[in-house]
Amino acid sequence: MIPARFEKWIPWAGRLISLVPVFILLSSARWKLTHNPWYVSEWARIGYAPDAINGIGLVQVVCVILYLIPQTAILGTVLLTGYLGGAIASYVRIGELYPPLVPLTTCLLAWAGIYLRERRLRALLPFRGRA
Repeated sequence: MIPARFEKWIPWAGRLISLVPVFILLSSARWKLTHNPWYVSEWARIGYAPDAINGIGLVQVVCVILYLIPQTAILGTVLLTGYLGGAIASYVRIGELYPPLVPLTTCLLAWAGIYLRERRLRALLPFRGRA
């Protein structure tokens, strides 16, 4: 059980933590949608078709928007988990082990942020106390 004096700060901590994955994902979407030369070459190196970059960037922006709206935040988190899982799979497929740490960390921070922001999620998935 969390002391009442901390209860009001937990959602604010979640909002602060949520800013990190939002910044990372919006930066990535911007690189996709503006066709940043470095990102386009990385996109090709991973093995994706160049004409898919705009669609994937738009999907990413929609997922972030859903993550930011309180009523759809859990859905947005689930969709971001799938999206970032695809990013991890893309790097694992080509045999690179370091780049998957970025989407993995981004996903974990997104879940930590929503867990702290959403009281109902904390009630559904509580941490177990000492036995």
